[in-house]
Amino acid sequence: MNIDQLPAEIVIAANRIRDYILETPLDFSSYFSELSGAHVYLKLENLQHTGSFKLRGAFNKVLSLSQEQRKAGCVAASSGNHGMAIAYAMKALGVSGVIFVPEHASPAKVEAIKRAGGEVRFFGTDGLDTENHAREYALEHDLTYLSPYNDHQVIAGQGSCGVEVAAQLSQVDAVFVAVGGGGLISGVGSFLKSVNPDVQIVCCQPAASQVMTASVQAGEIIDIPSEPTLSDGTAGGIESGAITFDICRDIVQGYVTVSEEKIAEAMRMFMDSHRMLIEGAAAVAIAGFLDVANDYREKNAVIVICGGNISRETLKKVI
Repeated sequence: MNIDQLPAEIVIAANRIRDYILETPLDFSSYFSELSGAHVYLKLENLQHTGSFKLRGAFNKVLSLSQEQRKAGCVAASSGNHGMAIAYAMKALGVSGVIFVPEHASPAKVEAIKRAGGEVRFFGTDGLDTENHAREYALEHDLTYLSPYNDHQVIAGQGSCGVEVAAQLSQVDAVFVAVGGGGLISGVGSFLKSVNPDVQIVCCQPAASQVMTASVQAGEIIDIPSEPTLSDGTAGGIESGAITFDICRDIVQGYVTVSEEKIAEAMRMFMDSHRMLIEGAAAVAIAGFLDVANDYREKNAVIVICGGNISRETLKKVI
């Protein structure tokens, strides 16, 4: 499948996974609207089964496998949310597998993977190291590797979030998405661009781990160090040849990086105003929007609240 076919594949994916996921709300935020002067809508993927958007891509990928592939089993690599989603989808569909996580992964997310039925193994200190090891393990054991982002079926599944946004709001002027490997922004952005070519797609990343932003600026995927960040769900490198890199270059108009202080403040603002917990990655998109909010006054801005899985230890650092 080439990039031009992606919007059509996203529609197919949305229909394929409809019975397995939640259609999450797109809520108007009076708080962030008054604060910014824009008309702000929050796509609440934190309310999804497993607490993040990752379930969309997980189900679409596993449902797309042949019976032989399902019987053999799967391997995934994850900082937490992708692993939870894969474990949930595999259990629901009767598929076995192994999920590798970085050694620094959130203990709460690791326990959630185990509760969902996943077999967890630790490898590496960077998400890219973990992904590379998982791919090698899958090849050695003749299993299917389920990428968190570098896979057309995963991207198409994540893009179903954009299908919902388009149905929930007739005029979308800008969408703000936290980015790690780029699967969510590739899917959501590609579909919304097919509906309205003028929509602004904005990539938001923590300054401590901004590999996609730096790679696009460099014109190629580069390996730069990532520092510890509240946005553990977006931390780490991008594997060589990732299809999300070219998609981001094609569809993303804006790149915003935010400090840890701004991420923490965005988490507090959201929790105080909307009475829900969110994880650091979701706050990256909020903080990114607030940084450039003056450019979107009187515009309809959608912020994707990508997940709500936060450990007590991380929450203590924020509040």
